[in-house]
This record gives sequence, structure tokens and C-alpha cells, in this order.
Amino acid sequence: MRRFLRHPVRLVPFGFLAVILLGTGLLMLPWATNEHRYTPFVTALFTATSAVSVTGMAVVDTPDYWNPFGLAMITVLTQIGGIGIVTGATLVILLVARQLGLRNRLLVQAETQEFGFGDVRRLLLRIAATALVCEAVITVILTLRFHFGYDYSLGRALWHGVFHAVQGFNNGGFALYPDNLVGFAKDGWITLPLALGAIIGGLGFPALFEAVREWRQPSRWAVATKLTVWGSIALLLVGFLGLLLAEWTNPRTLGAYAWPDKLLAAFTQDAFIRTGGFNVVPTDALDEETYPLMIALMFIGGGSASTAGGIKVATFFLLAFVIWAEIRGEPDVTIGRRRVANASQRQAITLVLISVVLLAIGTVTLILMTENTRALQTLFEVTSAFTTTGLSVGIAPALPESGQLALVVLMYIGRVGPLTLGSAIALNTRRRLYRYPEEQPIVG
Repeated sequence: MRRFLRHPVRLVPFGFLAVILLGTGLLMLPWATNEHRYTPFVTALFTATSAVSVTGMAVVDTPDYWNPFGLAMITVLTQIGGIGIVTGATLVILLVARQLGLRNRLLVQAETQEFGFGDVRRLLLRIAATALVCEAVITVILTLRFHFGYDYSLGRALWHGVFHAVQGFNNGGFALYPDNLVGFAKDGWITLPLALGAIIGGLGFPALFEAVREWRQPSRWAVATKLTVWGSIALLLVGFLGLLLAEWTNPRTLGAYAWPDKLLAAFTQDAFIRTGGFNVVPTDALDEETYPLMIALMFIGGGSASTAGGIKVATFFLLAFVIWAEIRGEPDVTIGRRRVANASQRQAITLVLISVVLLAIGTVTLILMTENTRALQTLFEVTSAFTTTGLSVGIAPALPESGQLALVVLMYIGRVGPLTLGSAIALNTRRRLYRYPEEQPIVG
């Protein structure tokens, strides 16, 4: 146990599990529901896990089932999950950097220029302040819109503004409407602030802070920041154009809108795909060709040390550079005049392969548990849970309890798994004083 506790980062999964169990207990109480009855354990566990993992997937109608106390608990759990995973990931970066030895620590510090070794408190305060300021700005905009545009009372408008602002910035995805945000698809005053909040929260604070600090000289950004920022912009553009092309004529989604509304709905839905969780078009009404695009975007996710899930943008584009270097026969993988360490390449490959295996196992498991469901929609639901996105085609509520528990496990692993796996690999890295003779097995 002492050896296990030697690296506090390994306590992160237990910390999240404790919060989930506490949230489950509170949501089971009769005064958390509109009908004042005890909530079944699996339903409460699913909701608590979805909130803490900032997924937003639900097995009950959120505004109908939960009363103000229950909704407040969901909001608090989402805030804890979002800020907790960000601060946890930031501390992991600092901890791993300290374990790399003096020479590598200096290289890390020179690369990031953000994570000094004596300013942890200042860094965490900046993270908390940034999150609260973003949520406050979104709250003000939404409150004014609900109050003046939809005639909500000031108290109701403020509550809706706070709830959705927390969900938006933390990439949660819970909404106070049965159709999520479909009813506001044409209202940019509602959807655009939430979309921008999801983008900022999903970018990751290390990349965000460095990009803001060095915005005039992007060439000075660290490799991770370049991959995250430029990769996120590229994915937003690909997703936006892909949704427009695939759904332009679909009368159940974008086909029913005028072209300015189509552009707005496509952009905001694109911003929510990579773990945002909100939907402004009915997910179960999408054309079959749209699902592979959305599955790919969900799988990639957002930035490292962010409220987003997935394998992370930097990991995906790092693998792209690895493949490109291998095709060209280059001895090294270089990005922006920097050579990528072999250890980083192996970590990225390991993370992606393990994620693919988990998705395959989860998809097969749910297919065996359900009837009359298509494999592509099941894969969509599993990917949404594992990447903590929260978009759903309606399979989760119809699943048996065993199937819902399988999604709970996927949400939990998807939230804390990549962080734990990445830190474990980095912390266990050791240097041998000898090397075996080299041999090249036949590949392919």
C-alpha cells in the first residue's frame, strides 16, 4: 500500500469513485425526485457517474424526473467532475515532470514554459478563476436571453442560465428540456455561448494558457499546444462541413431549416460532438452516413487536461505524424522542428489500441444484451459513453440494468482511464544501462 500511495496520482480514480458513490446516495433520496420516491440504485448510479464524468447521458427524462434538489446535485457533481479532472490532470503533468530527472525536467519546463515547479497554487487558482469567469459570462448571456426573449421570470432565467452554463463549459450535456437544445437550434443567443464554452473547456488549460500568452507568435508554442489548437480548428472545420453535406437535405434535421439556420445548427452541433453532449438536432433522426463521422469526432475528443474526453486531439495528430514519418521512411518523427520522443509515440499507440479494444468489447456486449438495435447505433452509444460525450440515439434508457451498468463502467473508465494509464506509463518509465541486439520481424 505504501508503494501504491507513493504516487498520489493513483488515488485519482478512487477520488472520483468516492464522489460518484456519494452522488448516488444523494440522488437515491426521495426528495431528489419530482414524485418524492426513492430512485433505483442503478438509475442513481448511472446519473451520478454521467454527471461526475461530465458525460450527460441519461436513462430518465432529466427535467421530468429530478426536482430542483436533484438538478442541483447534478450541477454540483458536474462542476466537481469538470474542475476535478482538470486540476488532477494538471497535477499529473507536474508530478510526471518531477519524476523525469533534472535534464528532462528542464527540457519539459523549456517546452511548456507554463508549469513551473513552485507555482502549483497559482496555476490551480488560474484554472479555477478561468472556469468560473467563463461560466459567469455564459450565465449572464443566457439569463438575459431567457428573461427578455422567452419571458422567463428572473429567478427561473437565472437558474436555467447557471445550470446550462455549468453543463456547457464542463462539457456535461444535461439540459432542462426533454428534447435537450433542439428547441433552440435557431437561437444563436442560446446555442453559441454554450458552443464556445464547450470549445474553451474542451481545449485544455495548458494549451489555452500558452496560446493566449503567445498569441502573436504561434511558432513559439510547444508541440502539444500546436497539435491541440490547430488540430481542434481542423476538426471543427471537418465536422462542420461534414454535417452540412450529410444532413443538408434531411427533412428531420437540417433540411427543415433556412440556410442561415442550417449553418448555425451545423456549427453548434459540431462544437458539441467532441464531448460537449448537447444536441441541437435530433440524434436519432440523423442519416446513416452521419454516424461514422460523429463516432470518429467523439473518439478523438478534446485537448489534454481539459473537461473533454476521447483519446485527445494531440494523441490523434501525433499518430498521424508517426504514420506519415513511417510512410516516408523518416528515422524520426518531427513536428515544428522538434523531434518527438519515442516514449511519447509508444504511449499514444498504447492508449489508442486499448481504447479501440474497450469500444469493441462494449459494443459486442450491448449487442448481445439488446434486440432490434443496429450495430452502428450501438457503437455510437458505446463511443459516446466511453468518450464522455453524452449524445444518445435512445438506446441507454431501453437497456436492461446490466447494459446500463456496462455503460457506467465505460463512462468511468473513459473519464479516469486515460489519465491514470498515461501517468502510470510515464511514472513507470525507466532507463536500462544495456540494450539487446536489434532484430526486425516481418510486418504485414
